[in-house]
Amino acid sequence: MKTFGILLAVSAALFTAHFAPAQTWTQTSASTNINWSAVASSADGSKLVAVVGYEGGIYTSTNSGVTWTQTSAPNANWVSVDCSADGTRLAAAGGGFIYTTADSGATWTTNNVPNLGWKSIASSADGTKVVASAGGGFIYTTADSGTTWVSNSIPDDSVVWVASSADGTRLVAAADSGSVFTSTNSGATWQSAGGPIPPLYSVASSADGSTLVVGAHEQLFTSTNSGATWTSYNVPHVFWGSAASSANGNKLVATAGIEVVSAYGAGCIFISTNRGTTWTQADAPFKLWSSVASSADGSKLVGSADPNSMRGFSGGIYTGQITPAPQLNLAPTNGNFMLSWIVPSTNFVMQQSADLTSWADVTNPPILNLTNLQNEVTLSPSNCSGFYRLKSP
Repeated sequence: MKTFGILLAVSAALFTAHFAPAQTWTQTSASTNINWSAVASSADGSKLVAVVGYEGGIYTSTNSGVTWTQTSAPNANWVSVDCSADGTRLAAAGGGFIYTTADSGATWTTNNVPNLGWKSIASSADGTKVVASAGGGFIYTTADSGTTWVSNSIPDDSVVWVASSADGTRLVAAADSGSVFTSTNSGATWQSAGGPIPPLYSVASSADGSTLVVGAHEQLFTSTNSGATWTSYNVPHVFWGSAASSANGNKLVATAGIEVVSAYGAGCIFISTNRGTTWTQADAPFKLWSSVASSADGSKLVGSADPNSMRGFSGGIYTGQITPAPQLNLAPTNGNFMLSWIVPSTNFVMQQSADLTSWADVTNPPILNLTNLQNEVTLSPSNCSGFYRLKSP
């Protein structure tokens, strides 16, 4: 049994263990000969969804990519996909239409939206709120899983990419023009976030919408204040075509596409564990990466790659596992105290002890908070000191 040394005293002392970001990347059973255009992940990284462009289908996996099954969705030019935290509600955009499902892809519904050449789609953690964007500054939102849609265009006529907070209230749109727009009311109104100057090709958001990352032609930009200010960092001058964020925004991941200089191979993945201050090239294979997604804790990653026989590259879908190091948080609440931790990609059990010697599992089941993707347990205070930790098998 391996135990991570994360302890909490009721007196509010907090100790957090740190681990080296060791990585293991694995090729899944997904086909290497089709054009995977986008991937998405559930909060724990166990359920994945991937879409294929050029008259391809939509595929799902319920075992972190070990096996894949094509869903009943029609073959189309799919370009973007997202899923709810539990992986049951999916939303996919391609060509001039949007499809949604509430049963992990068993049945799909064609959404009543205009034929606008959809480019990007994102959903809330519960999957009920979805935002989709197209060229011409067109952005549509739904608050009922796609039954009804509302047009909420931004004042920018270039192609845009969108991301959403966990509760679906905070949205961000990054445009070809280099502009960034944000919304704090699920897209009803939009504000200019200023932002980078280069054309932008990807965007990702933390669960609360405070940490944002956008990819440009030669730079990565991050914001830790919902787009009020932006910072660029020393990264390779390449085409940053896809990005993803952990729920708390601490762990970011971005893919460098086919324009990577020879020193970095054909295409690579970069990871940041400090909100974008520093970036490190991952141990992932060199591929023509088309998309990347992350579990809530940032420890399980999934990337899709396009094949290119002329360049000598095969496609496929790869998963990356980083040693998880969850943080157990303590906060007072209504006379009690709350312990919380981000939905983990590895199963953890919370334990308690009075003396740091004898430990017992906490029997109160955690409740998932869909606004921040935290597992939460509320306990009554006792008259003596107590210690808490997260244990993994």
